[in-house]
Amino acid sequence: MRLSSCVAVLVLWSSSSTFAQDWIEFASRQDGFTCNFPGQPTVTETTYRSQFGADLPARVYSAQQGQSRYSITVADFSRIEQILTEKAKACPAGAETCRGGGSSTGPGYWRADYNGAIIYATWERMQRAAKVSQFLWNNVNLVGGHQLHLTNPDGSRSVVGIYMHNQKLYILEGTAPEGYPEPGMFPQSLGWLDENGEGIRYRTLYHHAFPPPPVDDRNQDGPGRINAPQRGQRP
Repeated sequence: MRLSSCVAVLVLWSSSSTFAQDWIEFASRQDGFTCNFPGQPTVTETTYRSQFGADLPARVYSAQQGQSRYSITVADFSRIEQILTEKAKACPAGAETCRGGGSSTGPGYWRADYNGAIIYATWERMQRAAKVSQFLWNNVNLVGGHQLHLTNPDGSRSVVGIYMHNQKLYILEGTAPEGYPEPGMFPQSLGWLDENGEGIRYRTLYHHAFPPPPVDDRNQDGPGRINAPQRGQRP
């Protein structure tokens, strides 16, 4: 092999090693998740507008590596009933759209807003100027959700994962430039933490509208508590 070829191989190997070393497993006890990021993400406080017009507190965790971008938006739905019930008081007397249909929707449609949060967040992203190449049901550690594969107008590709856990909506998005592999490993690296910062993996499928199933007890040093308490699960 000629010297120039050797140098090129060494540079490539060095770049690959640096790329791999840059990634960290980031943990947010505040928002109850872990995820792999290319370095420490920037955290931005924001609000998230729900389907029925509730402005919810949210945080965006974002990082960039070259032209590739990675983000997690976490929206807190724990006060959705209070916010939309209060908002419904301003509706015309007897208006069903704000009074709600009892146990199925609730005042201000808060139940529909909460239960349909994953669907609405998915729909929002499908309205972009992008081609949907795949739309899938998916789960991460048995927490079910949606996964979207998008091709953007500039040729870049995005993989979006949308989940809801412990009254919080998680929207993960990785985008890689044209010619690069899809960043599918980013949303798949998501993990769950309980209120004590312990990892969680459920025994059966979790759905945010029902009480949580038992957690896996195989790891006695980590998430090894059966029926670990989860705060505020909705009926």
